[in-house]
Amino acid sequence: MPFTLATWNINSVRLRAPLVARLMEEEAPDILCLQECKSPVEKLPLEVFAPLGYTHVVARGQKGYNGVAILSKLPLEDAGSVDFAGLDQARHVAARLENGVLLHNFYVPAGGDVPDREVNVKFGQKLDFLTGMRDFFRESRPERSILVGDLNIAPGEEDVWSHKQLLKIVSHTPVEVEHLGAAQEAGGWVDVTRAHIPEGKLYSWWSYRARDWDAADKGRRLDHLWATPDIAGAAADSRILRPVRGWEKPSDHVPVFARFDL
Repeated sequence: MPFTLATWNINSVRLRAPLVARLMEEEAPDILCLQECKSPVEKLPLEVFAPLGYTHVVARGQKGYNGVAILSKLPLEDAGSVDFAGLDQARHVAARLENGVLLHNFYVPAGGDVPDREVNVKFGQKLDFLTGMRDFFRESRPERSILVGDLNIAPGEEDVWSHKQLLKIVSHTPVEVEHLGAAQEAGGWVDVTRAHIPEGKLYSWWSYRARDWDAADKGRRLDHLWATPDIAGAAADSRILRPVRGWEKPSDHVPVFARFDL
């Protein structure tokens, strides 16, 4: 069963429902995973997406913050969610496809501005969340699984515009990269995007603060698409849709795509 999968931090699905619909019409992924929906599940604008074929939905939400949703043309069933780090926040949801593949959709905490858990509670919560992911995958090593989402960490030197200048900036500090790496190793996850595009700068996020994001090009690869080794070889056509950042009233993130033939 071949299918195309996309992940996108939409930064308010109700505000940007027209952008989601545009992506659905122009790119037509079979499954679209959204993060930072900022909406209770009952208020997701599903009436906009259903006529475009996205009639299967698994989601977790809360008012004004966080929120994850899986919108699909393909049948899927709710496979639950985990409250990593006990934050009581809508940051994870899982769904199982008819072919048995388990899909995880994550929104890892951003971590605030100061990379020190002693003075910044949010940074500590981020590290604890990643530790929770590590322990979860150690206890039950995943098979035939895909993990996507805004993991809020750019792990590699080529995943940021300046490795040297961002070493002390939240999202690229060594301690965050180490924690993300431990979670990835615990699940045996393959970074599908980098497997297909191993060289060169690669970003999925550009700050709103830049007057001209495209010209400045100070991006980071915060959004990821991973697969377990038993199905990673079935992935192809990885791409990041940079032009979406230039759409009207955009999210500061852009979609990440891959196709799976399973």
